[in-house]
Amino acid sequence: MPNDFRLQQNSSTSNGSTENKAGVNVVVSFIPCVIFLYINCVMLYTLRSKPVFRETSRYLLLYNLLLAETLQMALAQMMFLIAVGMVLMTRLVCLLVFIPTIITTVISPFNLALMSLETYVAVCFPLKHASIVTVPTTYGAIAVVWAISLANMLVKVIMLKFLDARPFGQFMSMLCTETNIFQLKIFSEFESGFVCAQFVSVGLIIILSYVGVMVAAKAATIDKVSANKASKTVLLHMIQMGLSLSSTFVNMILTGLHGKVDVITFRHLRFSLFVCLINLPRCLSCLIYGLRDKMIRPILIRHLRLGINFKMYNFHTHDVNR
Repeated sequence: MPNDFRLQQNSSTSNGSTENKAGVNVVVSFIPCVIFLYINCVMLYTLRSKPVFRETSRYLLLYNLLLAETLQMALAQMMFLIAVGMVLMTRLVCLLVFIPTIITTVISPFNLALMSLETYVAVCFPLKHASIVTVPTTYGAIAVVWAISLANMLVKVIMLKFLDARPFGQFMSMLCTETNIFQLKIFSEFESGFVCAQFVSVGLIIILSYVGVMVAAKAATIDKVSANKASKTVLLHMIQMGLSLSSTFVNMILTGLHGKVDVITFRHLRFSLFVCLINLPRCLSCLIYGLRDKMIRPILIRHLRLGINFKMYNFHTHDVNR
């Protein structure tokens, strides 16, 4: 009996310690996520607050990128909370949860390629920029990016419907993850092929844009200050593309480690990968583009201050009324 009591006590202590660590992980991931979601939402509002932002291709592309990454961040945090809470669901519900996640994940790299092309045209063809990069062509390019993302998701859903014999109404015995919903080997092969094609095409566009801008910077007819600034912007696109595509390797890494490490280590690795490769890249857009842009920065800061002051006023009024 004493030994049984000690085992039960150690087990409860271990479970309590695990629950405490899970709670700390939730807090560590949730608070920064909420802060950056607020900043992103304010920046999205900022990009729609002035006609110059709504009628300039560069800001339209930035709005599309920020919208996709804000949705990714919110959905990733929701999936993390579901995983921590060990919530099980049917395959259909899991699929419906993952559809917007997969769509928005594909959008970001292609959008960065469009932003690099816009910068290249602005620097290398300044006289033709206004006729080449118009608002209608920008909306058309954004529509193509969304169409590619939707087509990728549609192909996966059709393959899942006709190749996987499991019914959609079946409750999953494992957590809702992309790997668990798309279990057949053909899905991993399709995903690897699509990611490789995406990485090569987007990387090639950004690299060629960077080379073109650098060549233009050495020309005597081009404003060197603007060209150097543009080259730094394209370089940031390249870095962010690498960070965005790095999130696609999370499932591969976790699948490779599953069963090779103990459960506690696996959970710590999953949390670290979630923060570093999924959440962190989504938090950088507002800092990279919002604070660097001279037109956006003062308006964004003013809107952030107004929002904070409004919340503090409501909090103070609530306390007074109580």
